[in-house]
Amino acid sequence: MAFVKVASLDEIQVGATRLAELAEPVCLVRTDAHTVKAVHDTCSHQQYSLCEGWIDLDSSGGGGSVECSLHGSTFDLDTGHPDALPAVKPIPVYACKVDDGAVWVDIDQQLNDAPVPRH
Repeated sequence: MAFVKVASLDEIQVGATRLAELAEPVCLVRTDAHTVKAVHDTCSHQQYSLCEGWIDLDSSGGGGSVECSLHGSTFDLDTGHPDALPAVKPIPVYACKVDDGAVWVDIDQQLNDAPVPRH
């Protein structure tokens, strides 16, 4: 699979999420005016949608994290690693780009080695 257009940039507010249904569910997170991150939408702890959670943007210019609203696990948007229990396994992070106002994701370009959660 190649990059697929999943949204328009103006459809996602900074600090908000949007679900993209590809072969896997993808949680899109807009971290600033020109950047969107793409992670698997399923929490590795109890398979709950991360798009239902909360975003904590990193004020130092990094991506920040997404918090699962079910049990409070947080995941780094750049690495997929869990930053808070109860999750101990990372989530997949996917290649994502913004081009001419469109958000593109390629789930075949996984940027870490996290196992894909079964949903």
